[in-house]
Amino acid sequence: MPGPVPKRSSDRRRRNAPVGGEIIEAPAAVVVDIPESDSEWHPVARRWFESLKLSGQRRWYEPSDWAIAYLIAESISRDLNPQFVGVTAGDQSEPIYESIPLKGASLAAYLKAMTNLLATEGDRRRASVELQRAKTVDEDEEASDAAVVHYLAAVDS
Repeated sequence: MPGPVPKRSSDRRRRNAPVGGEIIEAPAAVVVDIPESDSEWHPVARRWFESLKLSGQRRWYEPSDWAIAYLIAESISRDLNPQFVGVTAGDQSEPIYESIPLKGASLAAYLKAMTNLLATEGDRRRASVELQRAKTVDEDEEASDAAVVHYLAAVDS
């Protein structure tokens, strides 16, 4: 969906039913085998790939999504690692490898592919997918609240 990122549903004033197409359910893969990141990858590529494994949208990923993510990480790694730029002069020419800046077109392609994987909050909102973290219960806070309530009840009586 083009345009600005939609607000989270909790931040919207109107609660109209979302306008969308028909939802067709397809059988999901019984067990999705998540590939391991390659230890040879550039640290940035590995960090991105590993972050997908911890992200909430992973629950919707099918094997084809993980294959695309693996391909993206492999390509990012190749772009960020030192690349062949030439050879030294002389009788014993040696290859020269240098780190070169990431090309704008490559970055744009990676960002587009990441968008298809719903990798950012804005991408997920544009696709009408919202992830919410489960609220954790702090037992110490619960106990202190109970102690204050008990204390106030004792003081009032």
